[in-house]
Amino acid sequence: MTDRLARARATGVLAVLRAPSPEQALDAADAIIRGGIAGIEVTYSTPDAPAVIRELIARHGDAAYIGAGTVTTIEQATAAADAGAEFLVSPGTLPDLTRAMLDTGRVVMTGAMTPTEVMGALALGVDVVKIFPASLGGPSYLGALRGPFPDAPLMPTGGVKPDNLAEWFAAGAVAAGAGGDLANSASIKAGDWVDLTTRAEAFAAAFAAVRG
Repeated sequence: MTDRLARARATGVLAVLRAPSPEQALDAADAIIRGGIAGIEVTYSTPDAPAVIRELIARHGDAAYIGAGTVTTIEQATAAADAGAEFLVSPGTLPDLTRAMLDTGRVVMTGAMTPTEVMGALALGVDVVKIFPASLGGPSYLGALRGPFPDAPLMPTGGVKPDNLAEWFAAGAVAAGAGGDLANSASIKAGDWVDLTTRAEAFAAAFAAVRG
């Protein structure tokens, strides 16, 4: 499992990308990568997400860690894997969908919030349990989950900001998903790529400080 998560650990922060069009998604991802955040989770809220994934891989290769998010159907999981996604993220943990995601051979991250949900995800064999929405409990909640699940790879998503990133990792995060504070929807709609790069730079600096 450690080997499978090496890229996620090294990347540290995954930008949860939701864009109105494939073109805006590509421009937004490019801007975020320029700022130093190489992890891009292209959500299925974005039109033609598999095509965006395929193009980002063609543009950035191994310099970026590209995956699919908001995977809610088996068909989406298959299409994202076929496009080359390195990881698949679902907001929840449905057994049939999770098994199909695992069958692709990609790194699988599925959502949970309660201890019972975490146990269910781990029992299915997911690589990472996405704690979502992590903003409801904050870093202290993630730390509390570490009690019964000391070895579980947990990734908070929601409420992750540059100024609290260190707290999330201190609480035991294997990586962190960042949405609006990084891949800001207003900036994407406005085409303000400079703002996205600036946001990414702040996250990259915060993660560099965490890693020392």
